[in-house]
Amino acid sequence: MNKEDFLFKDRIIKGITTDGHFRFSVIKTTDVAQIAAQKHELSLLSKVLLGRALTGAMLLASSLKGEERLRLRIEGNGPVGALVTEANSVGEIRGFVQNPDAALDPAQHTSVGDGFGLGLLTVTKTLYNEADQISGTVELINGTISSDIAYYLAQSEQIPSAIHLDVQLDDNGEIVSAGGVLIQALPGAPENIISKLEQNLINMKPVGQRLLNGEYIDTIMHDIGRPYAVKELSRGPVHFFCRCTKDRFISALQMLGKEDLEAISDEGQELVCQFCNEKYHISQAEITEILRDKMIQMN
Repeated sequence: MNKEDFLFKDRIIKGITTDGHFRFSVIKTTDVAQIAAQKHELSLLSKVLLGRALTGAMLLASSLKGEERLRLRIEGNGPVGALVTEANSVGEIRGFVQNPDAALDPAQHTSVGDGFGLGLLTVTKTLYNEADQISGTVELINGTISSDIAYYLAQSEQIPSAIHLDVQLDDNGEIVSAGGVLIQALPGAPENIISKLEQNLINMKPVGQRLLNGEYIDTIMHDIGRPYAVKELSRGPVHFFCRCTKDRFISALQMLGKEDLEAISDEGQELVCQFCNEKYHISQAEITEILRDKMIQMN
């Protein structure tokens, strides 16, 4: 792999203004969005919305530590139904759409946000120092995900933020670029400055287009910080990754009651992971063994 290929791999970069008032995260998720679209056989609408959601979830998770994780769920009365993504700070992202073949009638709808319609966005965090998960829910602003996440951050976490999520498609409807930017004010930041930085996002070309034009995430981060100097804090790879395994599905079957296991013990079962669409075949012999162990535990 040459230097250019390495620099254009999916990754996230984080930075902070030298005065310590604002932090930035810029991410490239082209491969992530492409893999998700392929695994779930997504329609054009679902490609765009899931790609944005995967990008947004990773931007939010970038402030977590280690194995802490974040789940973003959007559910509405539109054709997409529900969408769920999960991410952690080590760069693992996964997600799915309830209705992967969802589409809009162009005669009745004008925005991809109509894919969700009226609904809710819920962000749930699993943190080291909290016994219970922490969740916050807000109504959808417009279903385009960028505005909805910004509204969540302002309402649930009281963090002034600006966020931009972008998925670019070619003439054949294939994903050619995806990425995003998150700007957040830190304690003590001047209230009027975030609007100036947000204007930088509004004025610039979509991040996906800039990536297509050969720009690095480094360049994008420094551009959106102008006229303030931004120093890099960290960077790391991101990738579509699901931790599902056959053993985990077998463990789930072990939680079933005796009657449920008896109902499926005369044949094998094909189980499918919602997040990555991976299929696992649990044989009749394996189910019989689980049932036998269950009987031993009951005696």
